[in-house]
Amino acid sequence: MLENVSFANPEFFWLLLLLPLAVLWYFYKRREQSASLKIPTVKGFEKQGILPKLKPLLFIMRLLALAAIITALARPQTEDISTRTKTTKGIDIVMAIDVSSSMLTRDLKPNRLAALKEVAAKFIKERPNDRIGLVAYAGEGFTKTPITSDKSIVLSSLRDITYGQLNDGTAIGMGLATSVNRLKESKASSKVIILLTDGVNNSGFIEPQTAADLAIEFGIKTYTIGLGTNGNALSPIGFNANGSYRYGMRQVEIDEELLKDIAKVTGGKYFRATDNEKLETIYEEINKLEKTEVEEFKYYKYEEKFRSWVFLAGALLLLEWLLRNTIFRSFI
Repeated sequence: MLENVSFANPEFFWLLLLLPLAVLWYFYKRREQSASLKIPTVKGFEKQGILPKLKPLLFIMRLLALAAIITALARPQTEDISTRTKTTKGIDIVMAIDVSSSMLTRDLKPNRLAALKEVAAKFIKERPNDRIGLVAYAGEGFTKTPITSDKSIVLSSLRDITYGQLNDGTAIGMGLATSVNRLKESKASSKVIILLTDGVNNSGFIEPQTAADLAIEFGIKTYTIGLGTNGNALSPIGFNANGSYRYGMRQVEIDEELLKDIAKVTGGKYFRATDNEKLETIYEEINKLEKTEVEEFKYYKYEEKFRSWVFLAGALLLLEWLLRNTIFRSFI
C-alpha cells in the first residue's frame, strides 16, 4: 500500500510513539484490574474455551486502527511528474558545404568530404532544439535542404551530398549568398552560417565581400572553416582510363585572409581544420558557442491515498466494537 508513496505531513508519524505507551498502559491496567480469589480447587474452571485467550485481539485491533489513523494524518500520496521543454531562444543554422573536386583530397581520412559529413552529422544530432538547413556549393551554389526542425531530413540530405552534383570550382560568394537567402526571412533570435571551404574563390558572379555585407544586413553571424593540411596533399588531378580519379600531390591553397575577414565582419570566428580530430574539435567549439536557451516546465500531479487508511481504521474499530459486544461480551 505504501509502494511509491510520499507523505505530505510526515511529522505525524511521531504519534506512532504512542503505540508502545498504549501497550504499557494496557498491561498495567490489566494487572490492576485482575482480582485474586483463593479456592480449594480449580476443577470446573479448566475447560473455559479459547475465547478468553483471544480477548487481547480487541486491543491489538485498536492499536492497528490507531496506526492507520496516524498514517492517514500523514497524508500518503502518489506523485506524477510530467516534463515539458520549451525553446525560448532558438537558433537557425545553415551549413554551407564546399563540394568541389578538391574536397576529395586525402589529407583527411578517407577524404575531406567524407570526414566533414561524419562530423557534421554528429553536430546536427546534438542540436535537437534548432532548425538546420544545408547549402552545397562548388562553381555555383544551391539549397540542398531549407531550414527545418526535422533532423532526419537534414541527415538524409547530408548523406546524399557528393561531388559531381555541381559544376566544379569554388564559388565562396555564391555559397555564402545562398545561405543568407535561406536565413534572411528567419524570425529566430540567432541566425548562423557555418561555411566550409578548402580553396580560394574562383567562380560565381557574387563576390564573397558582397555576400558578407548581405549577412551583416540581415544580422547573420558566419563561422568560417578552412579545411586542409599545411603543405601538399594527395588530391585528384584527373581521371584514369576506367573513369576513376587519378591522384597526385598538390599544394593546399586556402584563402584564409578572406575567411577571417568574413567571420570578423559578421561577428563570427574563423577556424582551420588540418585533420579529422581538429575538424571535430571545431564543430564541438561552435556547438558550445551557439547555445539554445531551453526552459523546462515540470508539472506535479498528486493523488491522495489517505482515504484507504481511514476506511481501514474505521473497519477495524467497527469490527472491534462488534466482537466486544457479541462474542466477547461475557468476558469483558
